[in-house]
Amino acid sequence: GGGRGGGRGGGAFGVDNAGEGAGAQEAAGFGVRVIHSGVWGFASSPIVTEDEIRRITRMASEVAKASAIAKKVDVKLAPVQAYTDYWVTPVVKDPTKIAQTEKQALVQKVVDLAVANKEVLTVNASVQIGHEWKYFASSEGSYIEQEIYTTTPNFTVTARKNGETRSRTFTGVPGTGGWEIAEAAGMVEAAERIAAEAVEFCTAKPVEMGMKDLILTPSHAMLTIHEIVAHATELDRIMGYEANYAGTSFVKVSDLGKLKYGSKLFNVTADRTIPTGVATIGYDDDGVKTQEWPIIRDGILVGLQTNRESAHFVGEKESRGCTSANSWRDYPFLRMPNVHVDAGPKGSPTPDEMIADTKDGVMIDGRGSYSIDQQRYNGQFGGNAFWEIKNGKRTRMVTNVTYNAITTEFWANLNAISGKEHWQMFGTGGDAKGQPTQTNSISHGSPWLRIRKIMVGGAFA
Repeated sequence: GGGRGGGRGGGAFGVDNAGEGAGAQEAAGFGVRVIHSGVWGFASSPIVTEDEIRRITRMASEVAKASAIAKKVDVKLAPVQAYTDYWVTPVVKDPTKIAQTEKQALVQKVVDLAVANKEVLTVNASVQIGHEWKYFASSEGSYIEQEIYTTTPNFTVTARKNGETRSRTFTGVPGTGGWEIAEAAGMVEAAERIAAEAVEFCTAKPVEMGMKDLILTPSHAMLTIHEIVAHATELDRIMGYEANYAGTSFVKVSDLGKLKYGSKLFNVTADRTIPTGVATIGYDDDGVKTQEWPIIRDGILVGLQTNRESAHFVGEKESRGCTSANSWRDYPFLRMPNVHVDAGPKGSPTPDEMIADTKDGVMIDGRGSYSIDQQRYNGQFGGNAFWEIKNGKRTRMVTNVTYNAITTEFWANLNAISGKEHWQMFGTGGDAKGQPTQTNSISHGSPWLRIRKIMVGGAFA
């Protein structure tokens, strides 16, 4: 059996050109997970007393016994080492020790710079700060205390020109860390540019439909990586244990070491240890020490996301540390780690060189719309801003851009990636999975990517 107690708190500091505000929320409690009659049982409570812990443990056991009526196989767990440890997110600037006036001043400056553009209607800038304390204890001998700090900066500018209204969002770089994450995000430096792009976007013409080369910035590649690589390689989806929120996966266990997922330039790594990654932590909610491992090497699928319950399906003796619960009140299950596309080797093309080598294409920045089939195989994606590329030049902004991606065909057409100097990590929150729904936060890093001969249209953007 295992128990997880914890508390989650956070605050948001936001400013727009109509006023300003700050808010905070917090919650605390515990959950108990047991194996009884060969199946899991779980229960939780916000009342942390000895009597309540005993009651909730009995309840978790009763849930397991009731669930055993429909049991097909017994739960089989990979072994895990027992740990006694304290792990905390590395923090340079403790956000609780930064004056609220200083926090407000940062986002206010972003707003002031953006609204100086007379065609800007609204600006909304914010920094969200999160702190989670959790304590994990298991009957296998682990006692693990962890504190996780997250900081999420962001802003959106809406402009109106020639009767058109468009919004442009600065893709912030959320990360585990303190106030230094907000300061390093570059919001102030980007404010005037994002405002100007919002205005230009109002005059953009629809993209010409057809087969084009795509140049994807890291802030956009994040979306495609997330939907057709990261989700598709979750082992519970592959085994059919998870089918909510866009289904299972086209990947099969037998594909390991065989499936050509993309071109030889395509290398993907899972990593729950990378500094500032929003899924970076010391131990997962099974008490497994987190790690880094390969998912794709030279275009071939070589690894999957596993936890203690699923590792045996791929013949592995240890978990990859992918169990997570959204909070103390939620049942822990398999959630994705940070998943990255690796940078190219020394001598890889720069973004400018990619553009110069592209005759007819579209450059896409930021995340936008997405639609995906029930196997994570056929998807359609949009972005936040788009530029036409003609004869090696970035010419003008265009609009209504979406592209079609048949997963393995799409990545097989990857023919250029930038080096590590142009590799960036972006993150996403609110990744929904399971019923009752739980949300997860993860980072996806990527170099700039060029994908040849992809169908581009304008269904929605």
